[in-house]
Amino acid sequence: MEYIIMIISAVLVSNIVLANFLGICPFLGVSGKITTASGMAGAVLFVMAVASIVTWMIQQYILTPFGLGFLQTIAFILVIAALVQVVEIILKKVSPPLYQALGVFLPLITTNCAILGVALLITQKEYNLIEGTIYAIGNALGFALALIIFAGIREHLELMEVPKGMRGMPIALVVAGILSLAFMGFANLV
Repeated sequence: MEYIIMIISAVLVSNIVLANFLGICPFLGVSGKITTASGMAGAVLFVMAVASIVTWMIQQYILTPFGLGFLQTIAFILVIAALVQVVEIILKKVSPPLYQALGVFLPLITTNCAILGVALLITQKEYNLIEGTIYAIGNALGFALALIIFAGIREHLELMEVPKGMRGMPIALVVAGILSLAFMGFANLV
């Protein structure tokens, strides 16, 4: 039951994008179409889950025992970048169609601060490996939910008559703020 509450909290209550404001760049940049948003969401889900496992292990078995905690951020960034490169190489060899679908999104994931933020939060909250992985998956699902909802709204806005000064990014920022307020309605859920 604790894990279900953790997932619901990560998806709805403390959404990584709409409550913690991490991952804003891909949230605004890739949310033009639902297809691209869902591709990015899938890639983030995979990389965030694997990165959280690898960074947790590095923290527990290398950084903490040897007193190298001050290298945490640099080590996590290197791990995430290397992981994205490895995933890209493996996908290119094993599944070219999947690589073509995600190939555009994989380099963007390297600079997605939500992945680094979740890895750091797992360490700060002192989760064990299972809790950290569930927390990462919940945050990735929250990122996906926010991104796909936002992409759907932005696609709908393309069909609307938006005032000239509000077209493009201005209306997107207003909608993102309203979406953030809507997610605040879940604050007392858990």
